[in-house]
Amino acid sequence: MATVDESSSAKRWLPLEANPDVMNQFLWGLGLPEGEAECYDVYGLDEELLAMVPKPVLAVLFLYPLTAKSEEERLLQEGVKQDPSGKVYFMKQTVGNACGTIGLLHAVGNITSKIKLLEGSFLDRFFKSTTKMDPLERAAFLENDREMEVAHSVAATGGETEATDNVDTHFICFTCVEGELFELDGRKSGPILHGASSPSSLLQDAAKVIREMIQKNPDSLNFNVIAVSKKT
Repeated sequence: MATVDESSSAKRWLPLEANPDVMNQFLWGLGLPEGEAECYDVYGLDEELLAMVPKPVLAVLFLYPLTAKSEEERLLQEGVKQDPSGKVYFMKQTVGNACGTIGLLHAVGNITSKIKLLEGSFLDRFFKSTTKMDPLERAAFLENDREMEVAHSVAATGGETEATDNVDTHFICFTCVEGELFELDGRKSGPILHGASSPSSLLQDAAKVIREMIQKNPDSLNFNVIAVSKKT
């Protein structure tokens, strides 16, 4: 939900609300069957509250405030290649305020082997079209996709808070790919590796990284964590 100052595009969308209901309707409308996966609030990062989140968790979305500290760390990570094999589905963000949608695309794009998208749906066509593209080509494809822009706009105006593009928060995604935990942030140059993980420990592993990020911004309360879990 952040303004992307370095965006190569003048295009800006309204930010997506950190609201599982909004995200579910958005994803379901784009071709993720309701019976496959669903977004849930994560109410806290201690073990008791993490245990309440429906399992298995397929991806974790994290909304955090953009601060001088977070920007400093992002710049330090520029140019670091942590997925040389290209096994992680990653795309850059070139549209202002599109980070919520890109976070969801990162989530779904890395679990296509675990869920079944509706044949011929937007998401099905999007990932089939972009699978062999590089991160910037995927960003341009999204930027020029009118169907997604309209769907995002509908979702962005369907939340509980008034939509405004004057925001200073940002969505990222955590996913487990081939036994490793990756942070996917369209404002960074590529995936950030956070060590070993597994499908069963993804939520706890992501929570550890998120706790560290929160501790670096002790004066802010503007954090949200949302899990994407497979329906069983």
